[in-house]
Amino acid sequence: MAEPVTLFAQMLALGFFIGLSGALAPGPTLIATINASVRGGWTMGPKVTLGHMLVELLMVILIVAGISSVMGEYSTIIALVGGIALFIFGVLTLAESRNARLDVIADESTITRPFVAGVVTSISNPYFWIWWLSVGSSLLIGAAEGGLVPVLGFITGHWSADMTWLTIVSTGVHKGRFLLGEKQYRWTLGICGLFLIIFGLYYLSTVWT
Repeated sequence: MAEPVTLFAQMLALGFFIGLSGALAPGPTLIATINASVRGGWTMGPKVTLGHMLVELLMVILIVAGISSVMGEYSTIIALVGGIALFIFGVLTLAESRNARLDVIADESTITRPFVAGVVTSISNPYFWIWWLSVGSSLLIGAAEGGLVPVLGFITGHWSADMTWLTIVSTGVHKGRFLLGEKQYRWTLGICGLFLIIFGLYYLSTVWT
């Protein structure tokens, strides 16, 4: 009993920190959250996240459903692609953290349905597809080798990161200020970038062990 619980906790933490690196990065989903929160209040963050989660759930189902056809002889290639992608995303995140800004700039005239906005901004974001077709799929397939428990742990951690960050953003907009200052935001983004680089190198090391 202890082993599945430990495995779930490990993948939960991994999913959260990797998911946080993506959630923190400025993008269309973040902008949609800010726009909706100007007039809709702090609940807009969770509602946008739910739309985002629906799209990701479909991605998870498609990836897990196709696992049987790619595991085995392709596992090394998948780990290699995932490790390289993690490293590249880490480098880009670390570089972006030096000048990253989180300005509360919103168009109050925009009428946003937060759930729909979460769906649309996810589907229309190229970063979303690149991430899930490289990092996300590799990590899910790797987690699936341990069964359903680590998969549930990873995706729960990933969604928790999205929900936590976008709720913080919507609450900050509603109150008229972000809870993180610009310096703290950059430091947090930079730490996430370093985490991705380190885990990417670790992931690559497993290819030759």
